[in-house]
Amino acid sequence: MGESPLFCWAPVLNRDEIISRVTEITNRVGRQQGIETVEVEFAGSGRNRVLRIYIDKPEGVTLGDCEFISQQVGTILDVEDLIPGGSYHLEVSSPGVERKLSKPADFERFIGQRITVVLRQPIDSRKRLVGRLAGFDDPIIHLETDSGSLLDIPLDQVARANLKFDW
Repeated sequence: MGESPLFCWAPVLNRDEIISRVTEITNRVGRQQGIETVEVEFAGSGRNRVLRIYIDKPEGVTLGDCEFISQQVGTILDVEDLIPGGSYHLEVSSPGVERKLSKPADFERFIGQRITVVLRQPIDSRKRLVGRLAGFDDPIIHLETDSGSLLDIPLDQVARANLKFDW
């Protein structure tokens, strides 16, 4: 019997699989530091690909937190050769003062804060609502609008939600 050639086969991941895997790695790396992954984006093509990781923690994100995640996650991505094609730019930052709210835990954490909600279907002929997040009973967002009315919005009707910073 002849010798068989040795080879290494690794599946090529699509964008959603890459984002899922990077999110998992970032959560694992950041957990001990109290850092949560807010969002991961993988955009562009060829030499212009950018992997963006947005992180947060209750007391706020520091430059050191961003450096830590960048170094640790970047090393793991390189060792595991997770990003096909090699060339990409890694960016790690805070989500900013008007951070995206997407997970139930986000809505629970920011009860009492002002938010903007964009709906999939209008309520009272409005698709964009601004007000105070009065409560959250998964899957219902309780929003006290600026006009004083209290609305119960099913989470699956939310196209986008963000914290609202009054400049």
